[in-house]
Amino acid sequence: MNCVACAATLAIVADAALTLFVPGVTLGMHMESWPQRHRITVHDYHRLAEIGVLAPDARVELIEGEIIDMPPIGNDHQSVVDQLNRALVMAVGDNAIVRTQGSIRLSQWSEPEPDVVLLKPRPDFYRSEFALGTDTLLVIEVSDTTLRYDRDIKVPLYARHGVPEVWVVDVNGNALLVYGDLRDGKYERHVALERPATMPVTQLPGIDLDVAALFAA
Repeated sequence: MNCVACAATLAIVADAALTLFVPGVTLGMHMESWPQRHRITVHDYHRLAEIGVLAPDARVELIEGEIIDMPPIGNDHQSVVDQLNRALVMAVGDNAIVRTQGSIRLSQWSEPEPDVVLLKPRPDFYRSEFALGTDTLLVIEVSDTTLRYDRDIKVPLYARHGVPEVWVVDVNGNALLVYGDLRDGKYERHVALERPATMPVTQLPGIDLDVAALFAA
C-alpha cells in the first residue's frame, strides 16, 4: 500500500461552522471544509506493518508523523552504500556498530532509515530496545535523487534529536556535505567537500575513512 493511500486512510476532515470576522462575510457563515493532517506515532507506524497495511519490504520511513515513500535504490546508490559499509566495518572494528539501511528512533513521531549509521557499541546490538539519536556516532545519507529532502528535511531533524554528525554523499555532484559541531539542536559546522580522499570519523578519534572511491572519476 503506497503512502498516498495511507494518508487518505488517516486523514481527518473538519466540518464545522467557523465564526471568523471577515469584512463582507456574515458571522457564523458555514465555511468550506478543509482536510487536516493527522500525524501518527512510531507505535501506529509499526502497527500498520504488523496488520499488513505496510508491506514488509515497503520502502518507507516515518518523518514527523508522516509516512514518506522512498525511491527505489539504483546501482549508484547501492554501490556507494556497499562501499561505505565495507570501509566502515574495516575501519571501526569493535569501536562501533555499522548499520546499513536500518531505522533509528528519534522521537515518538520520527523513525527514519538512514543509509548508513555508526552506533555506539552494545553487547546486544540494540536487540532489546531501539537505537536513539543519542546512540549514534555518525549518520550517512546517500543522495542521488533525494538531495534536497536529505539536506533540508532530514539533516535538521537529526540535529534536533542529538545525532552528532551527518554526512550527505551528493552522488551527482561528486561532493560530500558534512554537518557537525552540534549545539542547541543545530549544526554549527557545515562544509561541502569536492571529492575528498579521506574523512575523519570525529566521534572516533584516530579513525580516518578512505572515501575517494565513492565519487565518479
